[in-house]
Amino acid sequence: MPTEPELQPRLRFSLAGSPAFGPGKADLLTYITATGSIRTAAAELAMSYQRAWTLVREMNGLFREPPVVVKRGGGTGGGATLKDAGESALARCRRMEAACRRATEDDWQALCAMINPPAQ
Repeated sequence: MPTEPELQPRLRFSLAGSPAFGPGKADLLTYITATGSIRTAAAELAMSYQRAWTLVREMNGLFREPPVVVKRGGGTGGGATLKDAGESALARCRRMEAACRRATEDDWQALCAMINPPAQ
């Protein structure tokens, strides 16, 4: 457990009439990439399979090119992968988070100096 505060910028964008794209969906894309499975990604994120599918459908409807491609097959051969557009969207989100960290570093350090350290 970190003893120092940690800056965790969490970006989200929304489009009128559509669910937002934010950190939860970006994390789901990350785990789908790592596991090749919506079910396994959901389990890794302590999320229900149904919720993960809802988020995948929302993302696939939000982008011009659906980020996730699904191969149906149940327990014997299905899977999910990110299309090039999904990999690009995820990489851009992660770069934006890193840019936020860099842009706020001076203010973050000043804020940290103002925070009481945790009790030991």
